Amino acid sequence: MSQQASPVQEKDRLHWIDAARGFAIFGILIVNILSFSSPYFHYGGENTVWNTAVDETTLAVIDIVFQASFYSLFSFLFGFGLQLMNDRLQLRNIEVVPLLTRRLLFLLLFGVIHAFGIWYGDILITYALVGLLALLYLKVKDRTLIYWAIGLLGGFVGFFTFISYLLSGVTDMHEQEPLVPVQSIIANYQSKSILAIWSQNAQDWMFGNGLGLFILPFMLLPLFLIGMYVGRKRWLHKPAEHQPVLKQLWWVSLILFLLFKLGPYGFGNPLWFELAQDGIGGLFSALFYICSITLLAQTETGAKMIRPFIFVGRMAFTNYIMQSIICVFLFYGIGLGWYGHITPLQGVGIAIIIYGLQMVYSSWWLRKYRYGPLEWLWRSLTYKQKQRMRKETA
Repeated sequence: MSQQASPVQEKDRLHWIDAARGFAIFGILIVNILSFSSPYFHYGGENTVWNTAVDETTLAVIDIVFQASFYSLFSFLFGFGLQLMNDRLQLRNIEVVPLLTRRLLFLLLFGVIHAFGIWYGDILITYALVGLLALLYLKVKDRTLIYWAIGLLGGFVGFFTFISYLLSGVTDMHEQEPLVPVQSIIANYQSKSILAIWSQNAQDWMFGNGLGLFILPFMLLPLFLIGMYVGRKRWLHKPAEHQPVLKQLWWVSLILFLLFKLGPYGFGNPLWFELAQDGIGGLFSALFYICSITLLAQTETGAKMIRPFIFVGRMAFTNYIMQSIICVFLFYGIGLGWYGHITPLQGVGIAIIIYGLQMVYSSWWLRKYRYGPLEWLWRSLTYKQKQRMRKETA
């Protein structure tokens, strides 16, 4: 007999997965803060304005440690989560595809509101669309799943890295300058007119996603599939039983993470290698982070270390949107108007303060409530039933 679908209960959660999701939210903010506060990270030319030794070092650390690593980690976790939901729904004899499709379509709606009403750098639209593609792989064999992941990512990155290398003489000429004049962009975001800000926001979304909606599925779908594959193997469900596999994956991912993310700095960090650095390096840095957090969680000291990230991770959707709202207030003319006035290091400091506040807020909220506000709304829409929000008290 078919049972009613419902969200996973707190006692059944994999807390190291929540912690990894919370850590990813931190890494995403560190990268996004540069786009919230200036046009250069989006349009290029950052070396023309951020050219002190401190600026260059900060940008290099962000590039190696954070850039592409955390949307890759989130993509892996998204695929892992899809597989978990698929397994749970099948055990209850519930139709999987209709429910997951509804869940992803609502995510797409949230993404459209976020992208055009708050900030152009939204990733939810892409996750929703790539998630719909990933549903096509729910019933394929494990080996087929991993072959598709390797083929898509390796083929795409390899082909375009080769083309970029052939064109490197042309692209290097434009590496130092922004792709478009940035004066009007700065003026629009510093404006107190919400219509001017929304108009510029829409232009920036079109610039970033015109080609991005074609490229990102090839970059993100493989990460979704790898997350689904690991979910099937259940390596992260019972880490104590699979510790040898996780430790081996930790070492391999660490070596390849350093090779692809740090290695390019040994030969000038050329622009033509950027796709491989982000695509391949991002994948292995994501695997390194998830293995590190999972293995840490199995020790008493490590479990205490990751605990603050768990609360943020359980409210990842709410915290992601909250970061955008806070940054719009800090940087745009309708708020404090800091756009174009901060350095990368100052941006990192602001991001750390915002995230620290989110740690405190998330911990306080989850002592009273089962879900974050947006998690509650998304679950209620997904399951077509208002979810219980407040925790029961003795």
